[in-house]
Amino acid sequence: MSDLNSRQKEAVRYIDGPLLVLAGAGSGKTRVITQKIMHLVQNCDIKGYHITAVTFTNKASREMQARLKGELTPAERRGMRISTFHNLGLNILKRDGDALGLRKGFSIYDSQDSQALIKELMRRDFDGDDEAKEMQWQISHWKNAMTTPEQATLEANAKGDPKMATASLVFGEYNRHLLAYNAVDFDDLIGLPARLFNEFPEILDRWQNRIRYLLVDEYQDTNSAQYGLVKNLVGVRGALTVVGDDDQSIYAWRGAQPENLALLNKDFPTLKVIKLEQNYRSSGRILKAANTLIGNNPHVFEKRLWSDLGYGDPIKVVQARTEEHEAETVVSRLLAHKFQQGGKFSDYAILYRGNHQSRLFEKALRENQLPYQISGGTSFFSYQEVKDIMAYLRLLVNPEDDNAFVRVVNTPRREIGPVTLEKIANYAVERKISMCAACDELGLETQLTHRALTKVREFVTWLMAKSELAERGDPVAAVKELVSDIGYQDWLLDISNDPKTAERRMGNVNELIDWLGRMAEKAEDDATLGELVAQMALMDILERNEEESRDDCVSLMTLHAAKGLEFPHVFVVGMEENLLPHHVSIDADDIEEERRLAYVGITRAQKTLTFTMSARRRKHGETVDCEPSRFLEELPEDDLAWEGRGHEVDPEEQQERGRAHLSNLRDMLS
Repeated sequence: MSDLNSRQKEAVRYIDGPLLVLAGAGSGKTRVITQKIMHLVQNCDIKGYHITAVTFTNKASREMQARLKGELTPAERRGMRISTFHNLGLNILKRDGDALGLRKGFSIYDSQDSQALIKELMRRDFDGDDEAKEMQWQISHWKNAMTTPEQATLEANAKGDPKMATASLVFGEYNRHLLAYNAVDFDDLIGLPARLFNEFPEILDRWQNRIRYLLVDEYQDTNSAQYGLVKNLVGVRGALTVVGDDDQSIYAWRGAQPENLALLNKDFPTLKVIKLEQNYRSSGRILKAANTLIGNNPHVFEKRLWSDLGYGDPIKVVQARTEEHEAETVVSRLLAHKFQQGGKFSDYAILYRGNHQSRLFEKALRENQLPYQISGGTSFFSYQEVKDIMAYLRLLVNPEDDNAFVRVVNTPRREIGPVTLEKIANYAVERKISMCAACDELGLETQLTHRALTKVREFVTWLMAKSELAERGDPVAAVKELVSDIGYQDWLLDISNDPKTAERRMGNVNELIDWLGRMAEKAEDDATLGELVAQMALMDILERNEEESRDDCVSLMTLHAAKGLEFPHVFVVGMEENLLPHHVSIDADDIEEERRLAYVGITRAQKTLTFTMSARRRKHGETVDCEPSRFLEELPEDDLAWEGRGHEVDPEEQQERGRAHLSNLRDMLS
């Protein structure tokens, strides 16, 4: 603990009641959480299996686990839970979800599964236009707010909003169908455990005895359901440490409520607040700009970041002529700076408000042959072959998963066409059973031809045999046998453009099976296939946008994606009204979260920070004049060095950029 500052030590040692650690950007919050866990185990005689720490990303939980692995013995770590909120919710439902009607082997619906179900319900019940994404967002919003379908209907009627009224009706049907399919969606992994604890005190009591100290990271990002879950688990014991920063709350669009920090004061009257204000990341000038900007937002808890890393270089503000010129200027400056200072391409990040802004920067980087990486690339689970085998696995452990059934029943082809599937689906709806169960009913014989009926029953019989094999024996061996039985490798050869593509795709299938095997080996007890598949489905959802960085590339990402990261040199581009702040927030007169987003961008920078903007930009086929972002006016003027917009360019710097460009051309030619 000797490497901690006095405030960090105080936060680690305080266990007399609930604690809020108000941790500013770059203030070492992860170190505080891991050190506190060590303190609880080694100095407070709290066993590892009574400690749970939750955060929002797999990356953050892995980092905590890695740090603790080097500091605590296996015996001290045994039974300790370091996971995401959703992983904790999954574990609660696996143990006690039967109280809410869930059966073993329940499926986890991803976004595509949920949209498919919503589309089906709207088509069946409403004959309206298919706005599934909008409907899905509204249902997710209600679930995160712990709003029931009945309450949603009352809310919609009070507002007189026809779309909301339709959504409230779909909401109830959607939940009923999920239960019938023995499935949950991503939001349910939080909402259902919270409901479980509200309705079944004896189950809550058991979990409170299991979790005797709870630590929560990124607390400002919690929604109502997550707050309720935390409040229930902590109970009257008050053994709680939450770490958060209201200035970095940038996820209101997905239900985050920074006001949950203020609610702690109300729900835990003995709450102690410790502020971590020393920043270990950025220069003093960057922190001064961040403090000045965010000071324009109202605060429940005031704090001011400071650093002993020196004052640092002036913050550059560059106005380009057009958006193309902006991209060329950023890449030219980046190249010149690297040429002059050395270092790596991975030292540089280009941050923007929306993904659509990346295209021109990609083009400029490609033309200069500079390596780059855009956050949010293709997830392993997004490959068609991986989704196919995952659907088979979901169906093995949960035959009532209709989405999985539809995906795999004719993959590879079994001569079971869409007309047959539609008839099975209609019959299943009438009988209120799953499509898989419908295939075994005598009544289906009146709906299908003898040939079609034979094909689907052969498939279901084979599937049930494989399901029994997976339950009784080695689940990994059963999956390998399944892939062999269906001739999936030959199927890939048939549908791929060339053998190499088929080989690569089969490699993804083999990697999925190998990963399943590794998970089975790591499981503390003999894990069932259902448990392994649920874990993999959750990993798919959580990691879709958490890709690993390549060795030495310029990073391009949105300001939202940059949260939690740091780079020596940062370019925040598109600093214009209607981009940052975004026009939707301007129209709604809701600028505070946009200001927090700019604050996050500023505090990613360690050594240098550059803002860029365009004087003119094409929008909807027209070229329009752009106005600099109001946030630039809120920064300390003496710390900014302007270029463009009537400001001269430093001749020495211009020569340096020219030399760097020539050097890069020579490298390209050689």
